[in-house]
Amino acid sequence: MRKISFLKQFITQIILTIVGLFVILPIWGMARLAFDGSLKGRPTEFRFLPKIWSFDAFIQVLDKPYQSVDFEVLLKNSLLVSFGAALIAILLGMSLAYAFARFRFPGRQTGLFGLLLAAILPPVAFMTPLYILLSLIHIRTTLLGLVITYAIFAMPFCIWNMRAAFQAIPKEIEEAAFLDGAGDFTTFLFVTLPLALPSIAVAGLIAFLMAYSEFALGWVFVEKAETVTLAMSIYAMTQSGGGAQPWSYLGSLTIIMSIPVVIIFLIFQRTLLERMMFGDAT
Repeated sequence: MRKISFLKQFITQIILTIVGLFVILPIWGMARLAFDGSLKGRPTEFRFLPKIWSFDAFIQVLDKPYQSVDFEVLLKNSLLVSFGAALIAILLGMSLAYAFARFRFPGRQTGLFGLLLAAILPPVAFMTPLYILLSLIHIRTTLLGLVITYAIFAMPFCIWNMRAAFQAIPKEIEEAAFLDGAGDFTTFLFVTLPLALPSIAVAGLIAFLMAYSEFALGWVFVEKAETVTLAMSIYAMTQSGGGAQPWSYLGSLTIIMSIPVVIIFLIFQRTLLERMMFGDAT
């Protein structure tokens, strides 16, 4: 094993420390705001620790964080929209990704370029056509409209990610299943899909996070407070009441909102790592 000089190791450790602080300090700053009971509005001075430790902000946002809407309603809306968008993006994108990976047909390259273009364009570019389309079918102001909107924006990334996973699977494995008498659907369901499952899970997780954290575009499709999500309520705090209400509410709601994401990652972490290691071994 090649030895690393002391200078290179020292520089590497310094760089990693800076990167770690860059990630940890904003999280700690938000936690400090959440537990600081002395805040009456915006923070006016830098403090590494809260001046007065308090849980009042958590109690307040767990009651009615946005206008008169209960926290349970906001959480339900966020999870319903996020899981729904991820499920639609995965289910509809899976067949298209497999087609792009395994078949050659006219317009294939154009279709791939169109998906790539849709993935890199800002969501605001599609705001007007989506507004008109969802209004025509009378679902623009519903949670279903948000689900469809977020699924559309997540689908290009999911398709490209799953396409790469399907391409990495040797065709000989599928051909062996065909020789054993398996049909196209059976081969895809029991042979190809399990091998590509780690990448599909990652794509689904990214689609979930995209919908769970989005707030700017959602305001275009929301008219009632009962259809607001947690991310939208945080944005509303900074815009409408950020100067009048304590910013500890903002910090506490941000921490509470991150808990479902952490739980989901911890649940699927071992499964993802094990399947990735199994995929590498095969």
